[in-house]
Amino acid sequence: ESDSSVILSTNVLFGVQSILMKNAALTGMYYDYALAAPVMAGIPQMHSPGNILILGLGPGTFAKYCSEYFPGVCIEGVEIDEKITKLAKQYFQQPEDIPVTTYDGRAYLNAVDKKYDVILVDAFQDITIPFQMSSFEFFTLVQAHLKEGGVMAVNLNMKGSEEGDINQYLSDTIGSVFKHVYTIDVPGCTNRALYAFHSKETMDRFKRGIDAETDADLT
Repeated sequence: ESDSSVILSTNVLFGVQSILMKNAALTGMYYDYALAAPVMAGIPQMHSPGNILILGLGPGTFAKYCSEYFPGVCIEGVEIDEKITKLAKQYFQQPEDIPVTTYDGRAYLNAVDKKYDVILVDAFQDITIPFQMSSFEFFTLVQAHLKEGGVMAVNLNMKGSEEGDINQYLSDTIGSVFKHVYTIDVPGCTNRALYAFHSKETMDRFKRGIDAETDADLT
């Protein structure tokens, strides 16, 4: 903990697992970029609250931002480590009204029938996505739990540009399930944000959402 932030690191090879900024609106990290997914799914324009599932909730940085920037949205979290869930409420201001299930993300999807507007996959084993959450079968399962027009976002670590790297494999695997896949490298860190969806209207919704926010800032 410092004067500006609280950081969680779980003794991985490098990097941090979550951060709470004390005096800034955003982190400058991938959590900020993941906020594009609810806009892509059209949550700001919905008459109903919309709902978001986070597989790998961690201390809840993304969940906290979603509750702040998309008021009324229904957020559910799945986190395999109960100790991290306790830290989230103690140190990271995770909203009390977000239900958290202590479970493996893939097993959770197999156990529920609910569909979501956004599913964020942010689960790691050390610095890599667990094998059971990086397969064609898993991403097909995620797709089956998305509403029409829904968006899957994935936090990819260890971004690289070499042919055949792990992120290229994951992107290709996701591309075999979803019609549209976009990625963006997060400046200043090793993360890459990935967005996958079927609806061709998704990017139009994203542009309308950005335009609406820009107009609101100008008024």
